[in-house]
Amino acid sequence: MAIATATPPAGIAEMSRAVVSAAAELLVSVERAVVGDANVRTARSNAWEAICADRARAQAQDEIEALVRALMANNPGSGVQSGAAR
Repeated sequence: MAIATATPPAGIAEMSRAVVSAAAELLVSVERAVVGDANVRTARSNAWEAICADRARAQAQDEIEALVRALMANNPGSGVQSGAAR
């Protein structure tokens, strides 16, 4: 005895994929028209922005640590110890 299964017609899956693909292409076209080709966000530009932000945070941290070391050198008897000296 064969079991009957309801399967959607094969064309529906291809149609839905085509609709999603067309919608994605439309969104990319609209983005390019609104912000211009030079300003379109890409994975590469997102990664570069993340690298720049990490570098800026590291530089700010280094500057703060240098400032704290300078303050400690000018006032060694303040009783405050750095995390490394504990």
